Amino acid sequence: MKDAILFINSRKRGDLMDTMEKETFKTFSNKVLTGTASGIVIGLIPDAILNGIFEALTPYRSIFSSLSAVVGTMQFLTAAMIGVLVANQFKLNAIQSVIVGAATFLGSGAYSVSEAGITLIGIGDLVNIMLTAGFAVYLTRKLNDRLGSMTLILLPIIVGVGAGTVGLLMLPYVSSATSMIGHILNSFTILQPLLMTILIAIAFSILIISPVSTVAIAIAIGISGLGAGAAAIGVTACTAVLVIGSKEVNQKGTTLAILLGAMKMMMPNLVRHPKLLIPVILNAILSSMSVYVFNIQGAPQTAGFGIAGLVGPIQALETGTGLLPVFITELSSVKAHGFNRGMRA
Repeated sequence: MKDAILFINSRKRGDLMDTMEKETFKTFSNKVLTGTASGIVIGLIPDAILNGIFEALTPYRSIFSSLSAVVGTMQFLTAAMIGVLVANQFKLNAIQSVIVGAATFLGSGAYSVSEAGITLIGIGDLVNIMLTAGFAVYLTRKLNDRLGSMTLILLPIIVGVGAGTVGLLMLPYVSSATSMIGHILNSFTILQPLLMTILIAIAFSILIISPVSTVAIAIAIGISGLGAGAAAIGVTACTAVLVIGSKEVNQKGTTLAILLGAMKMMMPNLVRHPKLLIPVILNAILSSMSVYVFNIQGAPQTAGFGIAGLVGPIQALETGTGLLPVFITELSSVKAHGFNRGMRA
């Protein structure tokens, strides 16, 4: 009986090793991207949809202040959620998935450590989150069944602490690369206004379906005024393309999630179908012209959101832009319909 059990375990281990050998860089990356996209939706959508509503209702009932704090805090868990969902893509068990999630959070940069204690500062660097999650999964699969009865003790240390530390060591270098993108975008703001709005809108329309956080970039470079308005319109232009394209092939829930701010869940699609960028860029160019014409303004804190939670439109109204120009500018994104239909042909 014991020999039979050993034979079955060795066979399972052999099957898993065969699967690992067949795994290519492309399939591995796609699984990481898919898990990341799902984690972003789960972690950020509640705050994007509800936080503005709860803050507006706070003066009337104190409970809304608590609810606003809850949905705001939930986004800090995004890195851990991504880690668990990436692990799930590779069919890891519950314990392994949770440990990968812990390692991903530890290496995410979502917190800072000081003498005063540990402070949550955001969702972290998305590129580093993906790298840490991928490494933690790779390490977990390499260690599969090799730790025996010590798995429950050693796996959290080797993968949780080990991969998390590796992610933390990579963080400054990955963040520097992300900041470099920000500096390039910031150089656009010194150009002629119309050219600036077009380039910034294009850049943010692409960044919103990449691992780079548009919100983090906008805040890091301090983009404001017309540039922030162009960034918000770029994100909105991309949203329009994705929504119109999604309604043709996906379920209503997926399309609604994109409309509400989950554009990054389309990252795997972009990798598989790079031509998706064609209608996105074209729509960003045309939509950005209305930013210049109507003088749509914005702020660093809202530039990367686009239409999600109506953050961009509300900010434009608060900076003095009239309701009609804002409505026309947002509505201009329907031009994506023709582009998207041509792309699917």
